[in-house]
Amino acid sequence: MTTHADLLARHRAVMPSWLALYYDEPIGISHGEGRHVWDLEGNKYLDFFGGILTTMTGYNVPQVVEAIKEQAGKMIHTSTLYLSDEMVTLAERIAEMSGISDARVFFTPSGTEANDAAILLATSFRGSNEVLAIRNSYHGRSFTAVALTSHRSWSPTSYSGLKVNFVQGPYRLRSPFRHLDDEAYTAACVDDLEQVIDMMTSGTVACMIAEPIQGVGGFATPPDGFFGEFKKVLDRYGILFIADEVQTGWGRTGEHMWGYQAHNMTPDIMTFAKGVGNGLALGGVVTTAEIMDSMGANSISTFGGNPLVCAGALANLDYLVSNDLQGNSLKQGERLRRVLEPVVNETEWIAELRGKGLMLAIETVEVGSNEPDPARSSALLEACKDRGMLIGKGGLYGNVLRIAPPLSITDEEMDVGAATLVDAIREVNQP
Repeated sequence: MTTHADLLARHRAVMPSWLALYYDEPIGISHGEGRHVWDLEGNKYLDFFGGILTTMTGYNVPQVVEAIKEQAGKMIHTSTLYLSDEMVTLAERIAEMSGISDARVFFTPSGTEANDAAILLATSFRGSNEVLAIRNSYHGRSFTAVALTSHRSWSPTSYSGLKVNFVQGPYRLRSPFRHLDDEAYTAACVDDLEQVIDMMTSGTVACMIAEPIQGVGGFATPPDGFFGEFKKVLDRYGILFIADEVQTGWGRTGEHMWGYQAHNMTPDIMTFAKGVGNGLALGGVVTTAEIMDSMGANSISTFGGNPLVCAGALANLDYLVSNDLQGNSLKQGERLRRVLEPVVNETEWIAELRGKGLMLAIETVEVGSNEPDPARSSALLEACKDRGMLIGKGGLYGNVLRIAPPLSITDEEMDVGAATLVDAIREVNQP
């Protein structure tokens, strides 16, 4: 049997040093079933992070597995140079679900490439390399996506062909406007947006890209309607709005299918990935025919939308919709919040519990201050693992615990997970 220690030594010998691993003693995942995974040494865990919000419907879902097997027996891959029934069928489905009028869909192998493609479309359409993004944002690790990322831990270079300006956004806890109520906070951020456009750009800006809830940034969540007010300003200047739904999409927030729907507007461009493939490498861009067809050059995607991933994604979406996993996300998120809120309120080193649906986060701080406490965050991550549960970590300072189980989680599993989190918090509370 391969041990974690053996695999870690091999990993360090051939993989990049910057490829992050969780835990003081990293683990490898062997297999999964439902909402549980097993590591290489046979330990079982309740997964409350789902491959960074990717395992949306759960592990080893029979309908999805069968669809992948059937397609693999026929054809795994053809490029976009050939017609593909699976790709067109999935595009039709997503176009209808998107809420965007006269929608066109372009598939990519990842969320990073989806955001890259969205920026290519927006800058081509507008004839400008100027872009607005949000502070504390993360949009991927390509050269283009890194330029849009306002998150020092994930920004290895400042070089870019884009001119990017960052505006105040949903990370309210550390905003200079944090003392304001929802309406006043939104108004202050809108004022900041207008000032950035007027003072820091040429006036001809291609687009703004924003996550409805910030993912890597620690699930920072704006007031409802926040980005709708932004879009009113952007529309006056002809600036396109790109909704990065890589983490918030597919019903994760519980209230809606898409995170943007909490903001009384429809984006000009939307990107997606992660949960749609349930682990298969699939992302994409949705926008209007006018914007999608505006590029004056040929393009293809070698791997984007290949028959295998599209067949799996179609089965995955069927499972999502037929089992009302969006509704379950809302129900289970509220169930978890009811248990966590009293504990959070009585714990001095937890600044807040935030998020929506099955996209919740806890931010840890030094007692008596707003200073980040990444050590307590790491201790809580380890305490959950020791109790047989996996959660995520993030935030600008590495002091945010991210909680995002598969949307198919059951009442019983949620009760176990909630109790585990409470026990872990109380353990870390001990002097």
